[in-house]
Amino acid sequence: MARIASVELPATKRIDIALSYIYGIGRSRAIEILKTTNIEPGKKVKDLVDSEITLLRGEIEKSYKVEGELRTEIAMNIKRLMDIGCYRGIRHRHNMPVNGQRTHTNSRTRRGSKRNVIGRKKKG
Repeated sequence: MARIASVELPATKRIDIALSYIYGIGRSRAIEILKTTNIEPGKKVKDLVDSEITLLRGEIEKSYKVEGELRTEIAMNIKRLMDIGCYRGIRHRHNMPVNGQRTHTNSRTRRGSKRNVIGRKKKG
């Protein structure tokens, strides 16, 4: 098993798919990394030589923010928005959808489960 950016890559997967297990690396970025390191994308992780793993590890550390460093940066960006009190920051603070989605009937994931009001009778 190859260990890159403190993530164990699955041995039976192709390297272009396995690299996407690292937070901050998707399919297109994985293919880009493999092109710069001249490693065949169809190769399985278990078939990689130690020198290729070292080459991949060096390229990722040198060129990209991944895992903990990226998570920290994203959290700091959200915290900055909340501190300055802009619209997006307020939406984050109230745990509401941030990017203009409808909230009347949707966004149950962000707002949580429905809470029914019990014991109210209609006046009639």
